[in-house]
Amino acid sequence: MPDFPTAARHELADSQLRHNLANATATIRRKRGEVVEELDDWAQLREAGAALKAHTLSNLDTYLERFEAAVTEAGGTVHWARDAAEANRIVTDLVRATEEREVVKVKSMATQEIELNEALAEAGIDAWETDLAELIVQLGDDAPSHILVPAIHRNRAEIREIFRREMGKVGAPAPEDLTDEPAKLAEAARQHLREKFLRSKVAISGANFAVADSGTLVVVESEGNGRMCLTLPETLISVVGIEKVVPSWQDLEVFLQLLPRSSTGERMNPYTSTWTGVTAGDGPQDFHVVLLDNGRTNALADEVGRQALRCIRCSACLNVCPVYERTGGHAYGSVYPGPIGAVLNPQLHGTESDMDKSLPYASSLCGACYDVCPVAIDIPDLLVHLRTRVVEEHERKTPLDVLMKMASWVLGDAKRLTAAQKMASWSRKVLGRSGTIGRLPAPLSRWTDARDAPAPAQESFRAWWQRTRGGDR
Repeated sequence: MPDFPTAARHELADSQLRHNLANATATIRRKRGEVVEELDDWAQLREAGAALKAHTLSNLDTYLERFEAAVTEAGGTVHWARDAAEANRIVTDLVRATEEREVVKVKSMATQEIELNEALAEAGIDAWETDLAELIVQLGDDAPSHILVPAIHRNRAEIREIFRREMGKVGAPAPEDLTDEPAKLAEAARQHLREKFLRSKVAISGANFAVADSGTLVVVESEGNGRMCLTLPETLISVVGIEKVVPSWQDLEVFLQLLPRSSTGERMNPYTSTWTGVTAGDGPQDFHVVLLDNGRTNALADEVGRQALRCIRCSACLNVCPVYERTGGHAYGSVYPGPIGAVLNPQLHGTESDMDKSLPYASSLCGACYDVCPVAIDIPDLLVHLRTRVVEEHERKTPLDVLMKMASWVLGDAKRLTAAQKMASWSRKVLGRSGTIGRLPAPLSRWTDARDAPAPAQESFRAWWQRTRGGDR
């Protein structure tokens, strides 16, 4: 990917994209505002969510081990993945062990982050997205552009054409008379996915939360596809970022109020699925959790940057960001776009690529993202912090850098400073006879051609003090 300004310039040229984004984000903002205003204690809930996340991150090792023990006791198996390659290998091996050649998937940011679908495809395994927006993206050979609504950059007419053109190639075709009515599009997706739900014996999910005390995973969604994936297959594999852990069931009371209001503008999600290990005769009988690091411990080590790991993936910051609204998510070069992507991606990936080191500058620092964040991540502060990191890690020596280092060396010793001041006073006879410094040779001429600088004093303050006061302190 090129840097953000280059990628954004390409997206800004798409007027249809800007129209789609403006319409969608405005609708979500309005809905969110209405349901948040219903709660008198929203500010207190927000503080509680931030405090719970901060506490968990400060004790993450303890809660992860507690979660692993609880999952194991409940009949599940926990795997630890240092990076994307290891996570993909673990999942691929687990699917191969079932001798199945296809899986159904619940919408998962973590699996998109590690490019699991591509890894499975290389192993000859088909991975079918079952979330409606993810299905649109997959059938259109596209990339998601929003955390909550991955196909936000597509309008209904475009979706209809994708369905009519692509569905028949990989399963049940779209109806010949398909229109762009939302109900008709949803029905076409339902018919297309139903055969995959009933046929697939392996499912892959992420998780919104992982409860340490009980080993329970939680997925919230709006379509019911998650419920189908989590209950029908024989094998369930969940890829979960290590930051998704919360200490106890009681903590869900806070987050299940914050998340739906901030993401979909609903009081609660239509489907909240929870599962704990394996239950004989009910649901998947082989359950695996892959705990994913992939740069998260690097972010955790940064006392300022670690607050980005509090994110609960609600996407509220995207919907209020004036930069995201005009460029869309593809310009950010990652599954995590918008303000949260601008602070999360450079910490997960490092700042070596042109894209990652440009992302902290992809903001006007207006502060709207912090105002709406349900766990009070100070994204503007993080952006400034990461800009400093980018400068320090990719410092280029310029003439000004050299001059400042020379100045630091001179000012660091009294004898060197005295000698420099004497030399400056002497230079007045050559450079500043008229009281100002005249034109200097290149490259200093670029500065003196446009500015008048006073000539050095005939006598420095230190020299005057020594002459008149005899060095008295």
